Amino acid sequence: MRVTVVQFLGSNCDHDVIQWSKDIFRMPTEVVWYTESDLRKPDLVLLPGGFSYGDYLRPGAMASRTPAIESVIDFAKSGGLVLGICNGFQILCECGLLPGALLRNSSLHFICRDLYLKAGNKKTPFTNKIPDGKLLRVPIAHGDGNYFCDEETAKALESEGRVAFRYVSPEGKIDPEWNPNGSMSGIAGILSEKKNVLGMMPHPERASDKALGCEDGRLIFESVISHLES
Repeated sequence: MRVTVVQFLGSNCDHDVIQWSKDIFRMPTEVVWYTESDLRKPDLVLLPGGFSYGDYLRPGAMASRTPAIESVIDFAKSGGLVLGICNGFQILCECGLLPGALLRNSSLHFICRDLYLKAGNKKTPFTNKIPDGKLLRVPIAHGDGNYFCDEETAKALESEGRVAFRYVSPEGKIDPEWNPNGSMSGIAGILSEKKNVLGMMPHPERASDKALGCEDGRLIFESVISHLES
């Protein structure tokens, strides 16, 4: 499996996902600058977190107009797997690969803490290795993670199994107290229509090593490997 990580001006989690792919999972990993159009023939593209272009205009808006993202759009439309984390999720919404938008957290504060995630659909390229009943403990670190979409889109996400992850309590219940940003229906991550594109606000790469105190995030990368090998 070959992985490409796209770097932008303002990316600050690029080395986290590079380590996730290259050091933890030992995958051949290319790093592509946002001005480049050649993605180097990946099986998976990772869009890292951070503050691309300083979040000017809107988070992800300027990064979504770069040559690299034009190639990511073509790659995704051909069926390629794309995972956008935090700012990467914002970019995916801004470029149209995912519906909806990420608004300011309802508290208007930047939030950094561990939370619990429940997979909404276990039969996707990104979730197939998550055991039934398993909750993932994964950190967030964002100021604009409040997912919003119109009613028609929300109905489609639910009926088509495209809600990848929700914020839940440690008991697995949807609870406003465990929804850190006010995201509608507790949504933490969504999938594209073909389910080959995932955007999520939490950072699985920061929960994939014993040295980090948790390895739950490994299950997402392991799911991608399983999907590509099947």
